[in-house]
This record gives sequence, C-alpha cells and structure tokens, in this order.
Amino acid sequence: MEQLIFRSADRAFLDPDRIDASKPGDAMACVIPFGLEESVTYGHGTKDGPEAIIRASHALELFDEELWCAPHETFGVATLDCGTVEPGLGPALDQLAGLVGAVLGQNKFPLILGGEHAITPAAIRPFAEIHDEIVVVQFDAHTDLRDGYLGEKFSHASAMRRVLDFDNTSIVSFGPRSLSSEDARIFEQYSDRISIHWARDKDNWPIGEIMDRINGRPVYLTFDVDAFDPSLVPATGTPEPGGLFWDETCRVLRAVAQAGRVVGADVVELAPISGLHAADFTVARLAYKILSYALLPDEKV
Repeated sequence: MEQLIFRSADRAFLDPDRIDASKPGDAMACVIPFGLEESVTYGHGTKDGPEAIIRASHALELFDEELWCAPHETFGVATLDCGTVEPGLGPALDQLAGLVGAVLGQNKFPLILGGEHAITPAAIRPFAEIHDEIVVVQFDAHTDLRDGYLGEKFSHASAMRRVLDFDNTSIVSFGPRSLSSEDARIFEQYSDRISIHWARDKDNWPIGEIMDRINGRPVYLTFDVDAFDPSLVPATGTPEPGGLFWDETCRVLRAVAQAGRVVGADVVELAPISGLHAADFTVARLAYKILSYALLPDEKV
C-alpha cells in the first residue's frame, strides 16, 4: 500500500486549533490540494486556488446550523502533501490520478481542490476502474463538452468530454448557461448519457425526477465555482451571469447526497482576487458542505 504524506495541521484544511489533526491517517476525508494551471485561456490564477481555500477554511465556524452538528468530528479531515505539481498537462494529470488512487487504496474520501477543471477526468480515472458505473454530477456555468480547445485535447474546456471517454460514466449537470456549437452537437450525440439542467430553469428543476437518475448509484461530484453567479463568486476565470446562489445550490447538493453514494469530489476554478476574501471563504464553506453531505450518516443528512 502506498504511504500517504500529510500536511502539518497549520497548512491543512480547517482550523488547526479546532480539529484533531494528530492522527491524519484515521481521517475519513482526505483533501488533495492540486493547483494545476496549464490550459486556462481567459482569466488566470487557478494555481493559487487551493491555498486560498485552505487559508479561508481556517476562519470557518465548524458547527453547521443546517445539520446541527460539527460534521468534522464525525468523519475527520486530513490534507495530503502532494509536493510540486508535475510540469506539463499529461504528467500532472497522471500524477493526480496516482494520488487519488492511493487515497482510495486507504479507504478515504478524496476531495480535490483545484486548480483548473482539466483535473476532473484524471481524478475520475481510479473511480472508473473500480466501479461498474459512476454518475458524474457537474455544477458548472459551461458544459465543457467540446472535444478539444486550441489544440489541447485535455483542456479545461473539454473536461466533461474526457469524462465520457470512460464507457461506464454518465453526467448530470446543473447550472450551465454557456456553450459552443460543438458543445451542443456533442450533447445531442451523447444525450443518452448526459442530462443537463440549465441555470435559466433552476426555479423549476424537477428534483425528484432528476434524483431518480442518480438513485443508489456511486456519484462523483465536480463543482466548478463559476456555477455560482459572479455576484457571489467573481473570483473565477470565466464568470457567466445568471448563475446559482448558495441556498439553492445546497438544496441540490443535499438531494444528490441523499439519492446516491457520493464517493469523491473536486472543487475547481477558484482564481483568487487580492483583497477579496468573500469568494475564497464561500468556496471553503462549499468544500466543507460537500464533505458533510457526503460523509455524515444518512440519518443526519
């Protein structure tokens, strides 16, 4: 079994003064900071996203008023020391797939903090190898279905198309409101494997019917923070108007966790803006919510 190296408490996710970080090997949740930035094409800064999320997480209140508990006390959280991200998109993605596989090999729940959305197919690779089928639940302003962008097959703009390269995956997407003609064509081509719930329809999403598609299946959750409306999270490379807000997002996340078995997740595309702490804090809170919904016992969610 590959040995995992964990960060010291002062560099880990959540406040080091309020969590027990003395035995990271006992934690169920393993945060993987992976600041990959290779294929972004508009706003930059995603390489700094993981550290901004971790710094902001030290200011979170850890008691959750919705769930009426301090979730981390139930499952424990450790943060992996990933070392330096390998140069080049291909080697970096292989590196991440290896890290996720090692975390799964120790029966821990991986939460990857990106970094750009190009990381998602690599993160999913070990899951696709061990599950007969896996539903990838995507929160995103974009469909990310084109087969490549600017000559790069593994571009952040192609993340979900690369997910479809695994024959045992399907996609349920929430919040898109921007796509290219190629995205539209690929959506039509793979309509049996992709379900898109457009942001413009969010007030009328048939949540019960949507959850029937997820029911009982293993779920990998990928959350591009540009799914949020830019008035809430402007700190991302390609913000799009008309996005999601906090409460409606949490309702869907909770429904997903109740309907399926969330086995792993990533949060990507935070590009911190100097002096604007609200976005970093919101994304840190999101990461903690995802862990809470995924790892608390069913009766608490």
